[in-house]
Amino acid sequence: MAVSIDTVYQRVLVLANKEQRGYITPQEFNLLANQAQMEIFEQYFYDRNQSARLPGNNTEFSDVDTILEEKTSVFKVEDLISDGELPDDIYRLGYVSVPTSITNLQGPLAEEVTIKQFRAIQNSPLLKQTDERPVFIRTNFPTAGTIVVWGTNTGLVANSLSAGNFSILIDYVRAPAKVEWAYVVINDRPLYNDNISKSFELHPSEETELVFKILKLAGVNLKAQEVVQVGQTLEQTQIQQEKQ
Repeated sequence: MAVSIDTVYQRVLVLANKEQRGYITPQEFNLLANQAQMEIFEQYFYDRNQSARLPGNNTEFSDVDTILEEKTSVFKVEDLISDGELPDDIYRLGYVSVPTSITNLQGPLAEEVTIKQFRAIQNSPLLKQTDERPVFIRTNFPTAGTIVVWGTNTGLVANSLSAGNFSILIDYVRAPAKVEWAYVVINDRPLYNDNISKSFELHPSEETELVFKILKLAGVNLKAQEVVQVGQTLEQTQIQQEKQ
């Protein structure tokens, strides 16, 4: 599932040029498109937090949690890593598990603690980490985006996975890939190139909101208040409709 970047671009151009307020170049559109995609993506986490406070419903296709799960499922990843180096595309870290063997990937879950908390629990026999109850800390050593898992004795909880190499299983949400409306120039005009363009990874239902958000951002860029207002009005109408 994806949202065609060309479809969104053409709709934005039509709305922005309706009153001859200006032209949005492909370069400008790509910048605004990526910003809009990240705004919508980040909102998923706030919506999930808000929906958790509300009772669900049994109506098929309209339960908020179910809808959010469908929208975010494509970004969820479970992966084995070594040396504690987190993937470059990580956006939100979920659980950290310590596999005990190749046949038991779902080993003990490690609890995240700060360095200050880690130092404090070393003096408490009841709270101190063990191989069955490991903890992990985030650190920028030896490289940025590293986690260290601690068990009973060392910073590397012993396991027999990968021929004795230390590995941990992580669950995380990756960031959406950057989008790009790519083109070739023919007769001094940019012509859409589907072969190298990159569409939105968001759920198809987000197409309309993408158009409205990009239109609003474009209005600010063009210094056209009318375009900003159109984008804001359409976006607010969409939000109100979703909350009814």
